[in-house]
Amino acid sequence: MKVVNLKQAILQAWKERWSDYQWAINMKKFFPKGATWDILNLAEALLEQAMIGPSPNPLILSYLKYAISSQFDDFSRDLCVQALLDIMDMFCDRLSCHGKAEECIGLCRALLSALHWLLRCTAASAERLREGLEAGAPAPAAGEKQLAMCLLRLEKTLSSTKNRALLHIAKLEEASSWTAIEHSLLKLGEILASLSNPQLRSQAEQCGTLIRSIPTMLAVHSEQLHKTGYPTVHAVVLLEGTMNLTGETQPLVEQLMMVKRMQHIPTPLFVLEIWKACFVGLIESPEGTEELKWTAFTFLKIPQVLVKLKKYCHGDKDFTEDVSCAFEFLLKLTPLLDKADQRCNCDCTKFLLQECSKQGLLSEASVTNLMAKRAADREHAPQLKSGENANIQPNPGLILRAEPTVTNILKTMDADHSKSPEGLLGVLGHMLSGKSLDLLLAAAAATGKLKSFARKFINLNEFTTHGNEELAKAASVRALLFDISFLMLCHVAQTYGSEVILSESSTGAQVPFFETWMQTCMPEEGKILNPDHPCFWPDSTKVESLVALLNNSSEMKLVQMKWHEACLSISAAILEILNAWENGVLAFESIQKITDNIKGKVCSLAVCAVAWLVAHVRMLGLDEREKSLQMIRQLAGPLYSENTLQFYNERVVIMSSILEHMCADVLQQTATQIKFPSTGVDTMPYWNLLPPKRPIKEVLTDIFAKVLEKGWVDSRSIHIFDTLLHMGGVYWFCNNLIKELLKETRKEHTLRAVELLYSIFCLDMQQVTLVLLGHILPGLLTDSSKWHSLMDPPGTALAKLAVWCALSSYSSHKGQASSRQKKRHREDIEDYISLFPLDDMQPSKLMRLLSSNEEDANILSSPTDRSMSSSLSASQLHTVNMRDPLNRVLANLFLLISSILGSRTAGPHTQFVQWFMEECVDCLEQGSRGSILQFMPFTTVSELVKVSAMSSPKVVLAITDLSLSLGRQVAAKAIAAL
Repeated sequence: MKVVNLKQAILQAWKERWSDYQWAINMKKFFPKGATWDILNLAEALLEQAMIGPSPNPLILSYLKYAISSQFDDFSRDLCVQALLDIMDMFCDRLSCHGKAEECIGLCRALLSALHWLLRCTAASAERLREGLEAGAPAPAAGEKQLAMCLLRLEKTLSSTKNRALLHIAKLEEASSWTAIEHSLLKLGEILASLSNPQLRSQAEQCGTLIRSIPTMLAVHSEQLHKTGYPTVHAVVLLEGTMNLTGETQPLVEQLMMVKRMQHIPTPLFVLEIWKACFVGLIESPEGTEELKWTAFTFLKIPQVLVKLKKYCHGDKDFTEDVSCAFEFLLKLTPLLDKADQRCNCDCTKFLLQECSKQGLLSEASVTNLMAKRAADREHAPQLKSGENANIQPNPGLILRAEPTVTNILKTMDADHSKSPEGLLGVLGHMLSGKSLDLLLAAAAATGKLKSFARKFINLNEFTTHGNEELAKAASVRALLFDISFLMLCHVAQTYGSEVILSESSTGAQVPFFETWMQTCMPEEGKILNPDHPCFWPDSTKVESLVALLNNSSEMKLVQMKWHEACLSISAAILEILNAWENGVLAFESIQKITDNIKGKVCSLAVCAVAWLVAHVRMLGLDEREKSLQMIRQLAGPLYSENTLQFYNERVVIMSSILEHMCADVLQQTATQIKFPSTGVDTMPYWNLLPPKRPIKEVLTDIFAKVLEKGWVDSRSIHIFDTLLHMGGVYWFCNNLIKELLKETRKEHTLRAVELLYSIFCLDMQQVTLVLLGHILPGLLTDSSKWHSLMDPPGTALAKLAVWCALSSYSSHKGQASSRQKKRHREDIEDYISLFPLDDMQPSKLMRLLSSNEEDANILSSPTDRSMSSSLSASQLHTVNMRDPLNRVLANLFLLISSILGSRTAGPHTQFVQWFMEECVDCLEQGSRGSILQFMPFTTVSELVKVSAMSSPKVVLAITDLSLSLGRQVAAKAIAAL
């Protein structure tokens, strides 16, 4: 027989009493292949025929298992509603679809409309029950039964994670339908509130909670409650305090929040770890500048960091409670606090609590309570006050007082220098005494004011370079202002890095003298100067007059002296004098007189002279160095004379520290010793830490083993790692540390190693990540002889480390590199263009490498179907800049992952890919468009769900970009097939 339309087929089936099995067979015969029931409106046609009489037609209803997208609205017809609910029973907990992506999205929409229908049906049943009760109907049991049936189906539908995942996709597809569901839910809640049956109400509330959880079903992460120590947080704080006091707080806050998210750290323990790191830093920091830096970091910068962290964490009230809780934990670490108090000669906790209270991080009641607890503890502490340190003022108090002083000095420096240079000199002279300068600089660095501090001194230095028609007194004040500003700037550059001094380059503006001198003439670590550079050779007439002045007069003239010209001419003058000395024209006595002249009035001249001598000595042979080194010796010691300018002793202390820094490298290379006037404090505590005559690889493995055994990184180790990173380069450093990780065989050791390695890699996270993801991982994954090293536990640990590094670098690489990383010499790791070509038709280096052992690699390297090529990923639809090396490396790594999942051979490398993806899911927040997973090809999703551990709806939602229509289709197809 020939069937004209669907209605005729249903009538035929009813007449001949087909079973549902026959119905299915005959329908496939009658209708052409490829047609879907949705297109034919099968659901509507069946419903129409089944509901003609007073009771539903059971035979036609048995066919309705094919029609699940119903919109039956007459809820007063109990039997019809009941029949539809029975049909829902058939499919609501075992939905699946193996068709095209569009059909799977259709399934999501159908499920959403079925949920809406169910909610309306439940609301209608509840309304009828309420009306019945209000009218005083004798038997509400029938109404309750219908409501219970609706709620049972709701519960059954929503209890399946798969259904909730499909609804999550449908919500993003059809926002208006979701709004309608929320309205129905509100309406249902209002009606149920007036019902007395507690069982039905609690059942409805559970269903409501499940529906409300659908939009946020990926946001729930359990926090780690079985751990109390977090070495990564500890090391990140130590690294920042030791090496980057001048850095802005925002990047540190973001980095700490990233670690908190990736390791799921509860807030109180997170804040506790920050405080622990600060106290450890205070205790182990070397005496002198480093100690002051740490004090400023702990008492000025970290409270500011916590203020910013407060914005990231939920609610003000919660965060103050968490900070209070962290302090409660901290007070239990009595030995740590006692040792810090002993070191600082004060009650450190009290100062911290006061600062936190000022910043609104703690309530008054908490502060009083915590202070009382600590005061009680301190009574049992070892006696801190001995006779000699009773008079020493504690650093925390000095630092906290120095902070407002910095602001006042900045205001003073803003005034017109020409009006009262003597007053200004008095302020500067006061700054030079004792450790005032270092205190002020540390306070300025920790509060982000050091750059403007330096700018003010550069302007002052520039102002003093010229003297017009001046008297002797004005000339000596100008000479002192020039000298003090020059020495201070040198000191700042050496202590905090030259980036603090440099101004943002504005085109056309004249570069100040000090900036020019610092960039071209000042020796720094890792900077090699050429003594024949034109900057050292100014106008010869100026040099001749300077040589004559130094050689003939009994002391330097000050009136109308152009100090910047003298500083630039001194190098050429010194060469003339050296040549005269070497050729016997000048005797040693004359040299002494000349060096006394150089350092006698203005110490800056001695600094400039030694800067050139250091560059000059490097170029000389072993037997030619003697006189140059002797001259450095002559310039380094102070002049014992009555006829020096004001503040001479204070200026000499700073000069000696500057010269010691300048000469350190060259003295080590020439095995020479020069005695600099000692201040009783090691001015270069972290210099020359590597043991001599030991291969650096041994040093690296040794120091890592010690750190791993201890379980945390101390500041000395951080400096050694930094030096090794400089010496060996990023690839050498990263590769050898990864080898050490892969040697570990105990799970707890590998996890600790990952936490420590991540923090060590923070020394230069961007470059380390490029090497790790672009070279080391592809090398391990594509070489079958290395697969054994990826077994669990080291393989799991490496996957975790790779994901942490990738996420950190990706989230921060849009920002600026820190000053610490800018200083480092960038090595050309490899041309990343060849790693991941922009043109899809050109096979990348990695794909060529894969094709050697994979028959289907050609598909990967030259996709033809642009709509869904095997390399198409969300990043291409978001038009991410693929010229960026990190983006290239990530895209490349995910192509490799995709190829491993699709390959015919499985092994430890396949397992590694699974761990890598699991860690990505574990670390990511919901809806993180623009995360590293956007580089994963869409085709990887269907491959991943074949891996048993990854075949969960939540995983699929987490790894696909649901902000894209294509992403939703891919997710729907993968989930519907589960």
